[in-house]
Amino acid sequence: MKVETIDYYFWMNSDWAYLGADRLEALAERQNIRVLYKPVDLPNIYYRTGGQLLSDRSPERRAYRVLELKRWCRKLKISINAQPAFMCPNADLASCIVIAADRQGLPVGPLYKSILHAQWCQDRDISSERTLLDILNERGLDGGRLISLARQSDIADVYRYYTDEAVSAGVFGSPSYVFQGELFWGQDRLEMLEEAVEAAMGRSE
Repeated sequence: MKVETIDYYFWMNSDWAYLGADRLEALAERQNIRVLYKPVDLPNIYYRTGGQLLSDRSPERRAYRVLELKRWCRKLKISINAQPAFMCPNADLASCIVIAADRQGLPVGPLYKSILHAQWCQDRDISSERTLLDILNERGLDGGRLISLARQSDIADVYRYYTDEAVSAGVFGSPSYVFQGELFWGQDRLEMLEEAVEAAMGRSE
């Protein structure tokens, strides 16, 4: 029997991906659906789709982001620092570590959430190999081996492929979820995503 899947495209610097992470996994468990974790190079996607990095946005847009984060944190009872000490550093190595772990059959959900938590809740620099090694070791993983695997060219190829695939699927921001070709952008669309899954599986009333 075929197991349905959700293509989950996310940036390893995405505060919104962090806010939606637990709810996505709960959705997948409720609906018996598999999540395919696909870290992407969001600055590259922005360049190709007309998006703007946070540093390039107007003061009004930056201020509203903080306001929305505070609202969602209150709603979800999750605490994050909207302006951490190391905000949105280079996420390429972190992304490749997640891909390498996935290809090794390791649980990806707890790992990528730990990296996001390090940035948004602990003021740690996730562009630092030392920081990433510490995070991996804290999770009981072989950090040195995973970082070595993450630096291999085939993992970089997968990272680029996921980024290209995301653009082809219409993705322009993080987090984005694609189910049966339909795109849902943002953790605030998880309820609609679940409704689509239920309808496709004949579970809606």
